[in-house]
Amino acid sequence: MSAVCRKAKLEDVEPLYQMIQGYAEKGIMLPRSKKVLEKQIGEFVVAESEGHVIGCGSLCQLGSDLVEIRSLGISEGYKGQGIGSMLVDTLLEEAKRRELPKVMALTYEVSFFIKNGFAVVEKEIFPEKVWTDCIHCKKQHACDEIAVLKVLN
Repeated sequence: MSAVCRKAKLEDVEPLYQMIQGYAEKGIMLPRSKKVLEKQIGEFVVAESEGHVIGCGSLCQLGSDLVEIRSLGISEGYKGQGIGSMLVDTLLEEAKRRELPKVMALTYEVSFFIKNGFAVVEKEIFPEKVWTDCIHCKKQHACDEIAVLKVLN
């Protein structure tokens, strides 16, 4: 099985929506409407294999020097094959291209991010994230996600 990462296109909205919705129903990812996905499609990358979207991730700029990896997911049956790391590498390259030195994520998969060069940090150091997304989250006062950060050279 070979997969490639590429910028998402409008025709990817439906598979993106389905993948993200599956994670959201499990309470491990914030849901995104199709309308929001259409609006933010330029921020997404997808992993594709044999013409099918099998993974996704996006960047959200939170400040002048900070970007967040969000909506990172892999389809069932494709996990553990390095596709997540391919997506993260693609997103990190995009952050470098934009000259954004800090990349953060909130995650339940801490070991995955550590393996990809991130370090665990206190989420309180990201007020940009709190005021952008956390104020809308139902877990706002009992957040159990772990913050990770990678500083790019």
